[in-house]
Amino acid sequence: MGLRGRGPPLLLLLLLGLVVATALAADSASASEGDADPLYRACFEECQRTGTLKEDSVKHCIVPTDDQPADKAWYAHEPLYLQWKEWNCNSECRYHCMMEREQEREELGLGPVKYHGKWPLKRASVFQEPLSAALSALTLLVQFNGWLSFFLLLSYKLPLRPETHATYYEYTGLWHINALLAMNSWFWCAIYHSCDTAWTEKLYLSSAAAFLGYSLILVILRTSNLRDEASRVMVAAPILAFVTTHILYLNFYELDKGLNMKVCTVISVAQLLLWTVWAAITRHPSRLKVVFVAIGGVLSIYLEAHDVPPRWGYVDGHAICLAMAIPLSYLWWSFAKEDAEMRTAAIMKKKR
Repeated sequence: MGLRGRGPPLLLLLLLGLVVATALAADSASASEGDADPLYRACFEECQRTGTLKEDSVKHCIVPTDDQPADKAWYAHEPLYLQWKEWNCNSECRYHCMMEREQEREELGLGPVKYHGKWPLKRASVFQEPLSAALSALTLLVQFNGWLSFFLLLSYKLPLRPETHATYYEYTGLWHINALLAMNSWFWCAIYHSCDTAWTEKLYLSSAAAFLGYSLILVILRTSNLRDEASRVMVAAPILAFVTTHILYLNFYELDKGLNMKVCTVISVAQLLLWTVWAAITRHPSRLKVVFVAIGGVLSIYLEAHDVPPRWGYVDGHAICLAMAIPLSYLWWSFAKEDAEMRTAAIMKKKR
């Protein structure tokens, strides 16, 4: 009798266990098959040596015949607004040889393979992964809209404490910080998928790790209903220390993407487990939204762990995860607003 109505959360717990096991078992650091392809390597070496691909020249391999130094990367000759791409002879030869080899494989009925650790995705204008960049930008917009509506709700629609004009909702500041970190993460996600360079990759991974780490703090504080500052500091301090150490390791010691994926997976699964258990035992009016977001999170972790190959040159498993993040972000901020309304109403009722 006590489990009645809790079927979805309990089923979700089982799915989470399965997903985390497969995610941690996935070999994300395996060598790329495309790198070892002799035809690809021959194309790449020929392109670098001659600056041409079949009958077409690769402009980034042709240094202009002017007074500029010959050893200067081609992107340094471009306008400033284009130099951020850092496309040069090496990157252009990689891309064009990869696309040519994938076209040959497709004609032979073979599936795509990874090159230099990444799936072969087509460019569009200056965007290296146009679909992922667009979806990241849309999620950023949804995050901003959700945070703005949350801010307006608390500041102008819900009652404020008469003595301090602060909100009655005890987690207002936590959600504001969460919003800033979320928007920062999605901003760098959009930049990284527009232009994959060493510095954009580090900023993308670092901002994502910071956001996930803080989200773990938020879920622990909210589901445990911790309100005093001492308890919050005791929870936040070790998590902040771990996440900060992890970010410093990625930026200044080794950019280990395999390790980063495992760390982010463990943090994400821990969050989903806590929210799912909380939704199973609470009577919160918005608990179903939490369950739906958790289900979406499970699917995202599954797709990221299994690294679904691309289709049509633009859509891969990561792009599907980014598409799922748009409605999930909307649902999440809807839950945050309803949680603020519920907690404010409960506090006002006690004061009467």
